[in-house]
Amino acid sequence: MDEEIKILAQKTVEKISRTIIKANTSEFHKFGTNIGIGADGTPTKYVDKIAEDVAITFIEKADLNVNILSEEAGFLNHDGEYTFVLDPIDGTRNAYRGIPFYSVSLGIGRSKLSDVEYGIVKNIPTKDIFVAEKNQGAFYNNKRIGAPDLPGKALLSSLALGKNFDKKTLSLAKKGIVRSLGSASLEMCMVAIGALDFYVVGKEYLRVTDIAASTLIVREAGGFVKNIDGEELDMDLNIDERTSIVTACTEELIQSIIS
Repeated sequence: MDEEIKILAQKTVEKISRTIIKANTSEFHKFGTNIGIGADGTPTKYVDKIAEDVAITFIEKADLNVNILSEEAGFLNHDGEYTFVLDPIDGTRNAYRGIPFYSVSLGIGRSKLSDVEYGIVKNIPTKDIFVAEKNQGAFYNNKRIGAPDLPGKALLSSLALGKNFDKKTLSLAKKGIVRSLGSASLEMCMVAIGALDFYVVGKEYLRVTDIAASTLIVREAGGFVKNIDGEELDMDLNIDERTSIVTACTEELIQSIIS
């Protein structure tokens, strides 16, 4: 992959981050306002729209042909070899509620999740940043990271609860120590650094825009990403397909979760 494409991705993430931090000081009261329906069929919040608009404008002004797949706009074909798989705000509810745990997530691939070659996830409020490149490892604030070889003795997990839980997730909620943090990309990155032992979304709920970057980050850190049936997770780069997810530091832990 050309260095220019990676630099454009990095600058896009920074542009979104700066825009949202600035808007937070004067427009926070608007963040949770519904302003339309996105390409995925769900309501678009003001904070989603301003983040996506600045990203699309910035990318399209660049002297590079890259396609864009984004949660609100859908697929924008620019006849590029690569597609920027973008979730401008992952953790929208956290953002408009003032909970400092939401990200911009950007992965670069061609046609499938498995061919994503580069990924960035940035926690906008804290400025912590995760980066991975295929076969080159994963990094957290510029330091190489690796998922633990063994989970903690007292398992700490994050689970999708509320309307998105299923029977498997409910059974897991009764074991160990549980959190539900509200940003899939960041929760997966927490597995990559060992802050969480595993993360589960039992229902087929997540889109590729949510997880394109973080799947690469987890795998490059030595962790594992599968669906609730224990199958290696892969999906097309489109806005329509949805998936369950089990992310853990070890394959043995995943087997114990799904069995």
